[in-house]
Amino acid sequence: MQKLTAFLIISTILISNAYAKTVDKTRHSAEKQSAVTSPKNTGPAPDYSDLQYWAASPYKDDTSDKIPVFLKDEVRDARADVFFIHPTSYFGEKKGSPWNADLRDTSVNNNTDNLSIRLQTSVFNGSCRVFAPRYRQGNMEAFYVFNTPEARAAFDLAYQDVKKAFQYYLKHDNKKRPIIIASHSQGTLHAIRLLQEFFDGKPLQKRLVCAYIVGYQIKKDAFKYLPVGERPNQTGCYVGWRTYAKGEIPKGAAAENGNSVCVNPLTWTTSGEWASSDLHQGVMSNFEKIVPHTVSAGIEPTAKILWIDTQVTLEDQKKKLTNYHRWDYNLFWMNIRQNVKDRIDAYLANK
Repeated sequence: MQKLTAFLIISTILISNAYAKTVDKTRHSAEKQSAVTSPKNTGPAPDYSDLQYWAASPYKDDTSDKIPVFLKDEVRDARADVFFIHPTSYFGEKKGSPWNADLRDTSVNNNTDNLSIRLQTSVFNGSCRVFAPRYRQGNMEAFYVFNTPEARAAFDLAYQDVKKAFQYYLKHDNKKRPIIIASHSQGTLHAIRLLQEFFDGKPLQKRLVCAYIVGYQIKKDAFKYLPVGERPNQTGCYVGWRTYAKGEIPKGAAAENGNSVCVNPLTWTTSGEWASSDLHQGVMSNFEKIVPHTVSAGIEPTAKILWIDTQVTLEDQKKKLTNYHRWDYNLFWMNIRQNVKDRIDAYLANK
């Protein structure tokens, strides 16, 4: 397989190394104590009638509008809306950092815009209007003390912002258009809750094209009525995966005892068959080029995580990667982009 030295760009501008720590909830007791004693957020609540509280919106120029140079001749048609919940971009690494991000923090907002919105959310701009709210996301450190009251309060505050943004979108912008819910990492923690509250067995489920809820555990009983996607053109369903090197089962995933759902983004099924790199449409490398046929993938049968085999090499890589959390979207960027179009086609054909 072709080595992607250009993929170094992603390694340096995509989400920092701390971003991958969400799957590891163990830390030294001193760090845990520091997190538990962190101050509450004191920043302002968002007003979603103000565009500054949207990282992406069809009513402003933003990084979700970025079009890769290799798609400059692509025909785009915004036939649906995507509501994207971005991953953690507030790492709160200083001692005493607040539990939740301050929406006036320009460094956090720049991380959000230049990392997840530009490199992940843009995958949907070929066939969707893009809505992505800023929200008072939980501090990365909260994941290390996930079951404490303080951490739960931090994530509850974050979710309430996401919910408020979605309600604003429904009231003012949706106008009964087809909806895609998409997310990554912490965003998926909130997206699962949003789907449970607004879609699962609710009338709004009829307007759901698909939910791409990636980079976080999806428990088997997460939804009562919303089915997992088993076909590439299935609608009204959800898909998700967590990406690791073939042979790697992290302790956190092993401890779940198989209570997880995984869809292979090369086949868009839950089949245990290994998918050849022939199905891989391409890694997206910083909008400069696409390199297809470099990733094969299969679902590990016990932990239900996505295993990949790839020759992707980073120039500054000291050892073989085992955790591809940061690349959950970018490894399959073109497969996702095409699948979004296919599902919207299928949804509209049945209307």
